[in-house]
Amino acid sequence: MTMLHASSSEARFYALRLLPGQEVFSQLHAFVQQHQLLAAWIAGCTGSLTDVALRYAGQEATTLLTGTWEIISLNGTLELTGEHLHLSVSDPQGRMLGGHMMPGCTVRTTLELVIGELKKLAFSRQPCPLSGYDEMHISPR
Repeated sequence: MTMLHASSSEARFYALRLLPGQEVFSQLHAFVQQHQLLAAWIAGCTGSLTDVALRYAGQEATTLLTGTWEIISLNGTLELTGEHLHLSVSDPQGRMLGGHMMPGCTVRTTLELVIGELKKLAFSRQPCPLSGYDEMHISPR
């Protein structure tokens, strides 16, 4: 298997809590901009949502769901120019859904996050001829 780029770096961590009614994407974007995070990732997340916006694998359209949702996992990468996040949620009966997280997710009771940042690296998105999408590019700072 060939890797395009692999690097190591020291990390620092941030903790934050989003409040009921806050839209997750806009709050994460504001946090990344405020702290000028160049190579961040979601290290941990616990919370609940009233609105969920997911793009399922291989689909173009965003699916919007409203109700009572527990976050099972939120993971992915964040940088000044974008993000790549995947979200898994469960409904009140424990049925799970997951996919690519899209704008439109609203906090129900809380969203507790730990965000890590690699201090010696920077992430960006660049076209990948193999996948056909803009994919992570890793560079030293």
